[in-house]
Amino acid sequence: MSSLKDVATGNTSSGVFEMVDQMGHEQVLYFNDRATGLRGIIAIHDTTLGPSLGGCRIWNYASSEAALKDVLRLSRGMTFKSSISGINLGGGKSVIISDNPAQRTDAYWKKFGEFVESLKGKYITAEDVGTSTKEIVQIMQSTSHVSGKPVEIGGGGDPSPFTAYGVYLGMKAAANKAFGSDSVAGKKVVVVGVGHVGRYLTEHLTKDGAIVYLADIKDNVAAAVAAEFGATKISLDDILTIDADIYAPCALGGSLNSVTIPQLKCAVVAGVANNQLEDEVLHGNMLRDRGIIYAPDFLINGGGVINCYQEILGYDKQKAMGLIENIYTKTIQIVERSASENISTHEAAVKIAVERIEQAR
Repeated sequence: MSSLKDVATGNTSSGVFEMVDQMGHEQVLYFNDRATGLRGIIAIHDTTLGPSLGGCRIWNYASSEAALKDVLRLSRGMTFKSSISGINLGGGKSVIISDNPAQRTDAYWKKFGEFVESLKGKYITAEDVGTSTKEIVQIMQSTSHVSGKPVEIGGGGDPSPFTAYGVYLGMKAAANKAFGSDSVAGKKVVVVGVGHVGRYLTEHLTKDGAIVYLADIKDNVAAAVAAEFGATKISLDDILTIDADIYAPCALGGSLNSVTIPQLKCAVVAGVANNQLEDEVLHGNMLRDRGIIYAPDFLINGGGVINCYQEILGYDKQKAMGLIENIYTKTIQIVERSASENISTHEAAVKIAVERIEQAR
């Protein structure tokens, strides 16, 4: 496959464009500003329901191909997320291909805002891994197409607590189908990844009496969160050895695969991470065949985008929370549709999302 560097210099093969076509994207923008060191991609998947919205992720990608694959999958997931959440937004995402804090000057974020602005409202950016309300304010120097603004300037603030609450509701709904009760009291839950959203999820779980085990690539972060909420820190090597009731992937995608799924010792998988299934068909079916209830990620982690949508309309926290509460009922419906149609819960959720888009189209 040709690299994004090849795309920028005109030396392309069909590989990059095949990847874009296969996922049905409308537009992909590669940007490179030598003065600031800013380099990344904005992907717009579908704008049938409205302008695309998705956060800006900063990551040290192993290659530009890895960054492209990530932004394409993430933006496609945002299309499904907005659709199944019942909001009028499309799917988009941006990734920055180097996590170098020294580069992140005011000019760096102003330049990123200029690239967002060049899309004339077709893409709205927000927070993701590596970005926060601080960066949103800096981006606002050069574009108004942002969401997740600080509360003090009329925004909805950090979307992480809203995302975590939606995941918590989806987890409870899946637990209801698996155990006959949606109470997590006494349930063993393994949370992998305790960044902003994982931390808030841990708070919900421990408050309700769950027995929580935490792991994170940053061991000191996991230790701090465990101490704060009375959870147990474990190493990443041990996450699949716990005889847990619920497994919650809350870091990066692709962690549910042919190696990890056979090792799972749980009845429910419900987490924050986007694109948890390495292969949507193969691994969605593998979970179903093992009798593990999977709460589709793009459904249950939709609380953040719902909150951002309400900010775009004119922020109303009560309305946002009302839409997020629907995640519980929708998770129940998807698990039941999965059983009645003998398909994975992921496929059932995609069907519902696509049906709404097709009706709008």
